[in-house]
Amino acid sequence: MLIGVISDTHDNLPLIARTVDVFNKRKVDIVLHAGDFVSPFTSKEFKNLKSKFVAVFGNNDGDKKMLREKFKDIGTIHDKYYETNLDGRQVLLMHEPDSIDALIASQKNDIIIYGHTHNPEIKTTGKTLIINPGECGGWLTGKSTIALLELPSKKVELIKL
Repeated sequence: MLIGVISDTHDNLPLIARTVDVFNKRKVDIVLHAGDFVSPFTSKEFKNLKSKFVAVFGNNDGDKKMLREKFKDIGTIHDKYYETNLDGRQVLLMHEPDSIDALIASQKNDIIIYGHTHNPEIKTTGKTLIINPGECGGWLTGKSTIALLELPSKKVELIKL
């Protein structure tokens, strides 16, 4: 299974379009978005995805009702956390890493995906793989990154756009 991992798109439509193109060309099975779309019009580019889509809201997502409405035919957006089992791996998706140390220490999840910091991070602690794909939008750091996660191997590829 191949998973596209993205966060902090912050309304950057050209980079969202480029990301969708990468995910489609690589034939990802599902895209996990760790929040901060910002505006509902970002759905315009995400509509071109050819895979399942699941997201959580970030701290900069404004009109949540309209975001859910615009994304209803694309996928689902959850409030703070989303937990699922993908290819036998327990996955937790969230935006802000407020309780990340406790979550890692619990070793409950095989994979924790988060955003918010705009800085890529890929590390393993115990059995838990922690992924922050960095910011897709590129506004804060000047670098636009996304990630691909292969399961069950838990191999991660960070992609610079």
